[in-house]
Amino acid sequence: MIKKVLIANRGEIAVRIIRACREMGIETVAVYSEADREALHTQLADEAICIGPAPSSQSYLSMENIISATIVSGADAIHPGFGFLSENSRFAELCEQCNITFIGPPSRVIASLGNKQAAKNTMAAAGVPVIPGSKKAVYSVEEGMAEAEEIGYPVIIKAALGGGGKGMRTADCAAEFAESFRTAQKEAQMAFGDNTMYIEHFVRNPRHIEFQIFADKKGNVVHLGERDCSVQRNHQKMIEESPCEAISDKLRKKMGEAAVKAAKACGYVNAGTIEFLLERDGSFYFMEMNTRIQVEHPVTEWVTGVDLVKEQIRIASGLPLSFKQKDIHITGHAIECRINAENPSKGFRPSPGTITDMYFPGGKGIRIDSAVYSGYTVQPYYDSMIAKLIVWAKNREEAVRKMQTALGEIIIEGIDTNVDYQYEILNNPDFLKGNTDVGFIERMEGRGKEA
Repeated sequence: MIKKVLIANRGEIAVRIIRACREMGIETVAVYSEADREALHTQLADEAICIGPAPSSQSYLSMENIISATIVSGADAIHPGFGFLSENSRFAELCEQCNITFIGPPSRVIASLGNKQAAKNTMAAAGVPVIPGSKKAVYSVEEGMAEAEEIGYPVIIKAALGGGGKGMRTADCAAEFAESFRTAQKEAQMAFGDNTMYIEHFVRNPRHIEFQIFADKKGNVVHLGERDCSVQRNHQKMIEESPCEAISDKLRKKMGEAAVKAAKACGYVNAGTIEFLLERDGSFYFMEMNTRIQVEHPVTEWVTGVDLVKEQIRIASGLPLSFKQKDIHITGHAIECRINAENPSKGFRPSPGTITDMYFPGGKGIRIDSAVYSGYTVQPYYDSMIAKLIVWAKNREEAVRKMQTALGEIIIEGIDTNVDYQYEILNNPDFLKGNTDVGFIERMEGRGKEA
């Protein structure tokens, strides 16, 4: 078994991993930037090492500093969490070269799935449903227009590398294509240092459904059901839930089998997420695969009873999966709301600053994943998410009511948050009926069209 884990991350996910390691009797090493010296994860870990100045590029994204901290601390494994270096194949490769266990898939797998176009081709070859689109890289407007004409409008233009909604634009017709392509490509170059694009058919207002999978080093692959991540703003997820109201047992089985097939097609190991777009007629298409633990993993933990982080560590230690497909049963309903330090009334502008007073709700079926506390200063250098509120109940109606109540109890003073905005969503008639898709927020804000 792994004996000492360095967590190459910060915030609530670092705290989450530290707690899992502690329960497994594994020592932990936190790394922190100069701005995070007083952060909760540095206080909870057995050791803490400063890895550079506040900017991520000089600290949490510094492979050299993180590898050096691992060697100095004597840690035999690194858990990358999510974001930062979690899906960087070069970082995973450096771990392998330094004989450090990377708690995630092998570097070759991350590399093969990091290019969305290549990943899509792999899935198509394995018989996994994919959205019609370009089969090769696209670099110019002319190439893109030719592909779009063959695919058929509307189309979506995407950066081949990266994520988070960056480098993405839609075109409903040929007249819109050139400007959309140039804008997306410019954004991709700035965000990811790469201008490789691909084109695919735009599925209007689908549900965004992802399946959690686990694979061990012995070739066993199991899925743990789905998460509905359709409530999102500008491609950024806001609320996730499991199970999905729109998925029958028959469709769940079909999509789950496709997810397992996708994982096997690329020789996957450890935790991963297969993301699908689901249309109203039950058609679904592979979108991408995330090669890490997800922000929304707690909803799967609630409905399956499986500790996903502990399972990651077990698999990285060379142990087989602790469960089989027949052992996975979805029980009850779970919902997660992301609590961000931002001001919805001012265009969701980030709101760094010191939290002067704070209260989080508790009780049966309520979970808070967070690393903030009263007196904590939210830094301007990193993602604005400061907490995740997750609830569980025996059915969706009760889970929604529990979330409404919990959101109403939260107190966070000194900074702006999106708590009231989340409460507004939880009371929206369409959300209450389960009538959500990726266009839900735009319609709620009066910016979108009916599906």
